[in-house]
Amino acid sequence: MAEPPVHMAQALRALNTSLYVNVGTAKLPHPFKTPTGVAGNKRIHGAAEYATDVDLSEDAEFIWQGPTAAGEGGPGNGQEPKPYTWAGVADGVGSWREYGVDPREFSRALMEGCVDALRSALEPHSRPPRPEELLASAHSRAQEMGVVGSSTACVMLFDGAAHQVHFSNLGDSGIIVLRHIDSSVAGVLKRDRVLKREEKRGSDLRVSFVSQQQLKSFNHPYQFGWLGKENEEDSSNSFKTSDDLCTSSIHVRRGDILIMATDGLFDNVDVDDIRAVVQAWEKENEFVKGNDLAARERRWEAGITMGYKAGRSPEDLALYLVELARERSLRDDVDSPFAMLAKENDIMWSGGMPDDCTVIVAHVVGEPTTRG
Repeated sequence: MAEPPVHMAQALRALNTSLYVNVGTAKLPHPFKTPTGVAGNKRIHGAAEYATDVDLSEDAEFIWQGPTAAGEGGPGNGQEPKPYTWAGVADGVGSWREYGVDPREFSRALMEGCVDALRSALEPHSRPPRPEELLASAHSRAQEMGVVGSSTACVMLFDGAAHQVHFSNLGDSGIIVLRHIDSSVAGVLKRDRVLKREEKRGSDLRVSFVSQQQLKSFNHPYQFGWLGKENEEDSSNSFKTSDDLCTSSIHVRRGDILIMATDGLFDNVDVDDIRAVVQAWEKENEFVKGNDLAARERRWEAGITMGYKAGRSPEDLALYLVELARERSLRDDVDSPFAMLAKENDIMWSGGMPDDCTVIVAHVVGEPTTRG
């Protein structure tokens, strides 16, 4: 009997093998933040050290990796549990402070509501709840609790058995996917930018997907929100609902790096610079040595994993990114992505955009990792 080509056989084996993710997160508050608010600039903030207390951040996040849901029919049906991971970020709108409302409460209520919905939904014989369902439930819960405020939000579901990530986004938080793609077959993924020669030679790591922002106008993102029961009609007119979510699915591969973040990252760090940071992180951890993807494939086929590094390193990458975002946000000599977009909208803004920043990194791997 004829055998399929080697490359096709490898691809079919990969499709029948579950994937997993190692996840890490990091966050920093607005550098000028205090318990009573935010200074408008560095001069007003004064000589005090930049803020590091994450409790001051108006961002919120969650990661849920257990218990894993079972296959159709639930436990005892002869199917292995499927590797699901959920994660989300939310960015509370800081201008609520002007009205005596703590902006942290609504973003936290959304993320806590997602976790609450997961606890209720992960029962035997149940399918995994999708991101749009979690956000719809969380929004309703926040309204029922009477939490006043507003927030952007992005939630993803990693389905390791299907090799897919499903996500729902409202506003200007988002998710990007980085992947090694051979330059000769990059096609539409090849960005029309000139990279440094050594970078072009050194890696074929590319940004393969970027979620789209949802904006009413410049710096006015779509938001979930609530003005209180007495202002229910105004809430309906002012804010968005789960019906307005941008929802999509992405096919993922082993070795992909997923980065979900609030706008504190994307406003200050260009996606090409994010790619460079991820490339350096891969090199530091020796996930890809000398851009030799063939060697990585041989290691995978031999069942050799780097779980001892992979389990802890996503948190390191998340920290690198939030620290870079803060550094760039404080510069006034280089225009950030926020500044460039502002000028496209006839708003004179130079340098960075100080803000809270939260990053979740998910590294797609072939074996479950036990963190030490």
